[in-house]
Amino acid sequence: MEEKIYIIGHVNPDTDSIASAVGYSWLLRERDSIEAVAARAGAINPQTNWILKFAGIDAPVLIPDASPKFDTVTRRLDTTTPEQPLRDAWAIASRTGGITPVINADGTPYGLITGRSLFQHLVKLVGPQKIKQDMKIGELLDIPAKDAADISVPSFQVSWRIRDLLNRILREEGDDYLVVDEHNRYVGVCRQRDLINPPRMKIILVDHNEPQQALGSIHEADLIEILDHHRLGNSQTHLPIRFTVDVVGSTSTLVSERIEDAGLSAPPAIAALLLAGVISDTLILTSPTTTERDKSAADRLMRWAFNSGSPFVEETLESYGKKVIAAGSGLRTRPAGEVVKTDLKVYQVEPYHFAISQAEVSDMVEVTDHVQELQNALEELQESKGLNFAMLMVTDVVGGSSRLFMANPPPPLAGLPYKPLSDGTWLAEGIVSRKKQLLPVILGMLEQ
Repeated sequence: MEEKIYIIGHVNPDTDSIASAVGYSWLLRERDSIEAVAARAGAINPQTNWILKFAGIDAPVLIPDASPKFDTVTRRLDTTTPEQPLRDAWAIASRTGGITPVINADGTPYGLITGRSLFQHLVKLVGPQKIKQDMKIGELLDIPAKDAADISVPSFQVSWRIRDLLNRILREEGDDYLVVDEHNRYVGVCRQRDLINPPRMKIILVDHNEPQQALGSIHEADLIEILDHHRLGNSQTHLPIRFTVDVVGSTSTLVSERIEDAGLSAPPAIAALLLAGVISDTLILTSPTTTERDKSAADRLMRWAFNSGSPFVEETLESYGKKVIAAGSGLRTRPAGEVVKTDLKVYQVEPYHFAISQAEVSDMVEVTDHVQELQNALEELQESKGLNFAMLMVTDVVGGSSRLFMANPPPPLAGLPYKPLSDGTWLAEGIVSRKKQLLPVILGMLEQ
């Protein structure tokens, strides 16, 4: 079976992160016949959830951690039951390399028959008695399988991380172990030699390149490519990889260009999702991050998504854009804790470890009604994640400005070049882009 490659965006994924993962995995399957799987490193936000349902696309598979788990080395071998004769287990063992799982009627493991357990049973059964030494093979094979099973074989849950249990595994005497699900039902068998050197997950990162924004244990995976449009903050790799960081408003733009370069056109649903990625990251092509390439990408994706045979044929950039932005904006219907975590990115600039999250509203009046609860939620976020400080950028997508919240602001940010308000927030007129407008200012002040 061809090894899977997982295409995955950053933690706290936004629409562009999900869209580019789905779109790029489709391209790799279509163009290169690669078993590419769209994945995500966190929960889907309300905007992306609406778009996925609107387009009729399943959410990418959730992979919060790249550390190899027991499922990567598990084989679902044929089984017998405790009361079946040993001859049945013998027949299975001849096909599995010498082992037979013995499973109860309820699906839970009873034990494992191996060459070692079979020999130990023979020693116990025959011993020094001369009369039993003359026992025929047929008689031996008629005994219940449970009599020859090792019931002390450890079992591990299929979703557990191998590295968390490696020390215990190395202390075990046997070489074969049972693997079960969360209900202790049989899933398969794994071997010690495979656990010591498990296969590494193959990963392509989209819409980010900084390790602190990536899924957990990224260092335990094989990183083979990065496709992004943010600042550089990548870690070292063991081997050369394909690395693309380009100056455009969204990663979905880059994916659409590669689809076109391949002479392909994305299916309407995927094109609509990619278009939503462009729209959300460029605020319907009005953000300062917008480039001519983003505008061309929007035209291209509309041509693929809004054609006469498409379920989205009635849509225009304006109508679809308003729906996309509306699906992700607003504070009234969401708890403050969700607002500060939904679109959050973590950064590292020595000696500061900090985060900036962004929320969108259609009217700044919403912010005034929720200042204290947003501030409390931001402070709780800063403490729970062990950050030096945290910021929340609430952007008015209609008025083209933002309100800034800060939890535990460091001394270098005392001169923040925005208008301080009486409620402890700052008004940043004309600032709508975290990546291109706010972050460079923050980094410049911290690095002075």
